[in-house]
Amino acid sequence: MLSPVVTVSIFQKQPDPKVFSAGQVIFEEGQPGDEMYGILEGEVDILVNGKIVESIETGEVFGAGVLVGVKNRTYSAIAKVDSKLGFLDGEEFLFAVQETPVFALQVMKSYSERLSRLQHII
Repeated sequence: MLSPVVTVSIFQKQPDPKVFSAGQVIFEEGQPGDEMYGILEGEVDILVNGKIVESIETGEVFGAGVLVGVKNRTYSAIAKVDSKLGFLDGEEFLFAVQETPVFALQVMKSYSERLSRLQHII
């Protein structure tokens, strides 16, 4: 799998990462979306039904479901601390997968592990 450093480098290719203050909502459960995120700096809480189910850190990715056919966000994401996030839309995601195929495996692994954890919580 990719190391957090390689993941961060994929997301750092963007000119303008998004910056979120601690406690700021990145997206909410049920919202439509068209971007996935990679944590360049900071920490993000993942919430389902308003409850924190996990905290993720630099080098981790989230929000990819909307790029692979899920219509709306299945969880909320809130910056746990001041955070800088890279983001990819569908076209950029496909480019990243073509350039670094193992990136797709990391995204699938992250997505399936998160789904598995959520199923055990609910």
